[in-house]
Amino acid sequence: MEQDARLEQLQAKGYPVPGRELIKTEQQIDGIRRACQLSSQILDMVGQRIRAGVTTNEINQWVHEYTIQNGAIPACLNYEGFPKSVCTSPNNVICHGIPNNNPLEDGDIINVDVTSIVDGFYGDVSRMFLIGDPAREARELVQIARDCLYLGIEQVKPFNRIGDIAYAIEQYAKQHGFSVVQDYGGHGVGVNFHEEPFVQHYGARENGMILVPNMVFTIEPMINAGSYKCKRLKDGWTTVTVDGSLSAQWEHTVRVTETGAEILSE
Repeated sequence: MEQDARLEQLQAKGYPVPGRELIKTEQQIDGIRRACQLSSQILDMVGQRIRAGVTTNEINQWVHEYTIQNGAIPACLNYEGFPKSVCTSPNNVICHGIPNNNPLEDGDIINVDVTSIVDGFYGDVSRMFLIGDPAREARELVQIARDCLYLGIEQVKPFNRIGDIAYAIEQYAKQHGFSVVQDYGGHGVGVNFHEEPFVQHYGARENGMILVPNMVFTIEPMINAGSYKCKRLKDGWTTVTVDGSLSAQWEHTVRVTETGAEILSE
């Protein structure tokens, strides 16, 4: 009741507050958690097998087969026409890379982004993998991107705002000479693949939607070594840096709790 009253006061003052449809039930959260845990297990499996010489199509096959064997559905497959079961984004690919027959090489970095549907609930998580011995800058970029994710998660608590997440991420990336992609961000997830709110990873504090317990969304900062600008390739999905610089991304699905955040995808 106290929370409802506070939200009403904030709404009356013009603050963007979440609608009730964005507040998940305990049953829904349990389902989302199970889907997230399977997605995380899939990435564990990928981590055991990925190496130089492997193609991203092979990764797609691993993910697809593991998902089906566990009674789940790969959410990416045929989503708005996406042709594969997983997104694989190496080197200068920011996001939504379509698996292909090009083999990974020593020194590559790659993001693998998995979303599983378990009993109708969606679990979304991605990780970076180092192939062989990447250059120092590539390793630093991957680490800073991971740090950005967890700094963003630290800002998840009741009555903070999405802008608090964004500010923490962008300031840390800039301190290390990197940029934050602005055209893509996190999103609500769980009952559908993509829900409100949009979770931007750059900008000012005290901006964006108010956070309240049992909201569920992803935080997935995309950090570039060069310009933050990006372009989409002719396949309609693969998005790359405009200057050819490296990009790195880590992602978790999080739940707002009464005191902070629960990472559902760990």
